Amino acid sequence: MGRIFVKQSALRITLKVFCSLEGILSAVIKYKKPDGIIGEFAAFVVDMARGVISHEVLEGELDAAGWWVFWAYVTFSDGRTAAGEAAKVYIWHEGAG
Repeated sequence: MGRIFVKQSALRITLKVFCSLEGILSAVIKYKKPDGIIGEFAAFVVDMARGVISHEVLEGELDAAGWWVFWAYVTFSDGRTAAGEAAKVYIWHEGAG
């Protein structure tokens, strides 16, 4: 994978929760920004059987350079939840070498 840059929007974040997504109520990709702020992006199911979800990044969502942490999180209709392993990704300033 190439570098990801602040303000980049031609990007899809794809993560796994390592369980079937049959019967989920919602799916999000949670994140922790370099400044410690925690939030989430709405996600959609890519592969229900393998537990894969994605988010199409929108302009302005990646708004800070530094180490970001992303992880998948789903809620099932019966109230159960599942989280995926965290992925740590460095987001660069455009033109940084």
